[in-house]
Amino acid sequence: MASKILRIILSVLGVILVLVLLIAIIAPPLVRAAAKRSFPQINGDIQVPGLDGPVDIYRDSFGIPHIYAATQHDLFFAQGYVHAQDRFWQMDFWRHQGAGRLSELLGEATLDIDVFLRTLGWERVAKEELKNMEPEPLAILEAYAEGVNAYLAEHKGTALSLEYAFLPIINPSYEPEPWTPLNTLTWAKVMAWDLSGNMDTEIDRAMLLNTLTSDQVDQLYPPYPADHPVIVPHLHITGETTTQTDTNLFGTKNVYSALETVQQHLTLLNALTLGSFEGIGSNNWVISGALTDTGMPILANDPHLGVQMPSIWYEIGLHCVSKGSDCPYDLAGFSFAGAPGVVIGHNDHIAWGFTNVGPDVMDLYIEKINPDNPQQYEFQGEWVDMEIIHETINIAGGEAQDVTVYLTQHGPLITSVYGLEDFADQAGIDIPEHFAIALRWTALEPSCVFCALWEFNIAQDWEDFRAAASKFVVPSQNLAYADIEGNIGYQTPGNIPIRTEGHSGVLPVPGWTGEFEWQGYIPFDELPFAFNPPEGYIVTANNAVVGPEYPYLLSMEWAYGFRAQRIVDMLNESPGVITIAYTQQMQGDNKELGAVTFVPILLQIPLNEERLINARNILVDWDYQFHMDSAPAALYAAFWRQLILQTFNDDLPEFYSPGGGSRWMEVTRNLIKDPNSPWWDDKTTPEIETRDDIFARAFTAAVEELEKLLGKKPAGWAWGDLHTISFNNDVMSNFPLIDTAFNRGPFPTSGGAAIVNATGWSTTSPYTVHSVPSMRMIIDLGDLSNSFSIHTTGQSGHAYHPHYIDMIDLWRTIEYHPMLWDQDSVEGAAEGHLRLIP
Repeated sequence: MASKILRIILSVLGVILVLVLLIAIIAPPLVRAAAKRSFPQINGDIQVPGLDGPVDIYRDSFGIPHIYAATQHDLFFAQGYVHAQDRFWQMDFWRHQGAGRLSELLGEATLDIDVFLRTLGWERVAKEELKNMEPEPLAILEAYAEGVNAYLAEHKGTALSLEYAFLPIINPSYEPEPWTPLNTLTWAKVMAWDLSGNMDTEIDRAMLLNTLTSDQVDQLYPPYPADHPVIVPHLHITGETTTQTDTNLFGTKNVYSALETVQQHLTLLNALTLGSFEGIGSNNWVISGALTDTGMPILANDPHLGVQMPSIWYEIGLHCVSKGSDCPYDLAGFSFAGAPGVVIGHNDHIAWGFTNVGPDVMDLYIEKINPDNPQQYEFQGEWVDMEIIHETINIAGGEAQDVTVYLTQHGPLITSVYGLEDFADQAGIDIPEHFAIALRWTALEPSCVFCALWEFNIAQDWEDFRAAASKFVVPSQNLAYADIEGNIGYQTPGNIPIRTEGHSGVLPVPGWTGEFEWQGYIPFDELPFAFNPPEGYIVTANNAVVGPEYPYLLSMEWAYGFRAQRIVDMLNESPGVITIAYTQQMQGDNKELGAVTFVPILLQIPLNEERLINARNILVDWDYQFHMDSAPAALYAAFWRQLILQTFNDDLPEFYSPGGGSRWMEVTRNLIKDPNSPWWDDKTTPEIETRDDIFARAFTAAVEELEKLLGKKPAGWAWGDLHTISFNNDVMSNFPLIDTAFNRGPFPTSGGAAIVNATGWSTTSPYTVHSVPSMRMIIDLGDLSNSFSIHTTGQSGHAYHPHYIDMIDLWRTIEYHPMLWDQDSVEGAAEGHLRLIP
């Protein structure tokens, strides 16, 4: 009966889908007309209940609002209102994602993701944070929610966003709930997930040990290169780290299967978040006035995140009409739709930017389960009761499903209980007969990252900034700082665990022995920081924060410093004093240092066909820049992809592919020193291949590929013809033809993986951009009105709105718009002036 009902439902939905598609084909003007219903009012007066007084909102020619309010309440109320005007669908989707409630919105297709999210417990932790919140930050969240709800009270269905015209295909009865402070806090967990975890690599390493030796796995995860820069070379504390490599427990396929299950959950989840790409990271640098043309600092930032439509960022200015203790805000920068305040930007005294530190704040524990009572686990010889939580997942168009979550002292069990048929004894430790895997993660402990952000928003100097940073628990970010007094600084924040001897965090460890427990967190005053360093600059690009003299372990995994090295090189090689224009040139730099290493070897490899030699000649005298119109860049990218695939694929298990980013560049940079390494040999052939054999074979395959894709004339090849970016709606992309109303692209782009202009791509989806500089910002601390920014798409989340995709050409050609600051400039550039009146 159930299957028959399901077939009927699918048939009905199929008919609806066909009708909608016909409308989309026959009458696109109707779709555009429907879209216009959601365009926000930007001029005139709107009476809004709940305000203390009138609020002025000026929007510039890119739709960026500057809000002027007399009270703190009204400022954040109005921010909630304009976020809802422009981005409510995005906010609605994000809150369902963060709470593990996607199935309420999208139906059974997202049930597995919701089960995993409920198991992790993002919303459970956010509820604890809300319960513990002080009155002042709670008031900010409540004011913001009031503003969102004031907009929702007057707008329904397609008046909110065009997506709600098509959502009935899968959820005919859906109506958005009012916004709550909890919705904002759950979004912080989504960002923490994307920016603070190494669980995927911990799983990969463990699963690789089922196929490869420990030495081989270590070669695939090499240490940070000694010839690349660290962020803080001058430490205020030094010592010797005591952690060692973890014991290998992974000799049975049963453990492998458990990890494989978790890996499948991660794949599903990462498809809906910002991604778990190797390119996720960022650049920022801050330059002392001693090196600039104005004598004052310059701060630059470009966070690298997964491609989104609309942009993850929402630019905004927040200004108290009379700044004082009751209303202390005067700032501009980038916010998240769904959250009050500014995440990255500047106020009237300081500027700040973020990149991801990437500390190891996740550990997987193998828990020994009681075979007589599967709701107990062993710890130090005693059976301990799990905490049991019952969750209900509501499903659009289906019956609700109950989920049971089991919590240990290390965190939730993220696998079922597995029973081993065989026992394994690895390094003296027996794998339990019945086991499950638990996740410990700092983000599953209550904190308040937005509280820290709101303190950044009003900080007036370095001391204020560090005080706010001490509350920035997760995700740990490289915090770059500059102020109008001429100071520059850097701080590592976050709860970063102190592990025991023998626990480096790179592999799952026994949970039952008590030997691998965290020993607290690194004290804030002992986390790395810098203030006015002698170099006159600070550079962060997800590279190692410190060298081996630092006494604590932050992580065993970093971006491998190619971007950081290039930024340092450009700063040191500046043709004169550093200007805003030169900083823009730096942010758009397309030089790949990996090519600098590998092309000279390729040029010496014997080739036996004239067409191959002619193609290779375009690499001679190449400047290693990955510009859109570059033929050498296209050829090198195809060669690099073939090189790592042909070198490693015969050695690696099916689940694991070499992605081609900075880690693989470092792996290969080490490998070329041994031309006869076993890695070069292709195990599928009877011959024993060397480095030069694989170089020649990879180059031949690259030329053949480009001849098919771009034609027979190498001089006519162009990197931008291969390297394109498309911006796709999270949900509507799944509906053929409907997707054309929301998606935009493909657009040719420059840059690439491990390049400052980090438009990342992977060998698994050749050349297509999956991660990007999600915005670029340059702050002039000598004249805040001389600051510039851009993000990827546009301010509006409304399809067909003039500001839906109007930033893309500026973004991809490394151009900017002014970050308006003083009120006269804001008013003079306004394309709209809206007044919210009580």
